[in-house]
Amino acid sequence: MALSNFERMILLAEDVFAYKSDPNQLNVDQEVMEKLHRIHPATVSEFDDGNGPVAWVLLIPTTLDLMHKFLEHEISEKELFDLTPEDSKYDALYLCSALVLEEYRRKGITKRLLLNAIERIRINHPLKALFIWAFSKEGDLTCEAISRLTSFPLYKRSE
Repeated sequence: MALSNFERMILLAEDVFAYKSDPNQLNVDQEVMEKLHRIHPATVSEFDDGNGPVAWVLLIPTTLDLMHKFLEHEISEKELFDLTPEDSKYDALYLCSALVLEEYRRKGITKRLLLNAIERIRINHPLKALFIWAFSKEGDLTCEAISRLTSFPLYKRSE
């Protein structure tokens, strides 16, 4: 029996990020999802083709101070999330993850999800910068395009 889109997305997340073997990465569970939704409803987006999700995007609005600490390796991704205050005004946006099933790649789905989420977050927060910890060349290129389209500077965490 073939795997569902949801099951394939879960396997893709583990394959790309290997988050289960890295305690410094954010392991997205129900508790994390609830906090993300409290921070802003647009932090998690998905595209469903009618048979389940084929793309997921996760963003973490935070502060410029925490952004710099993360970029300088002073805090981990998990600590970035844990230290991000709720009920605050956020001026930095961590483009945390984007996953797309292979047959749906290069169709602009991730770009549309990201741009829509950023626009929704900008309504409530004075964003000044985007930042990433790229795991793939495709992810890096997508984030560079998002930076150009939104006119926000993009900062990158080195390996």
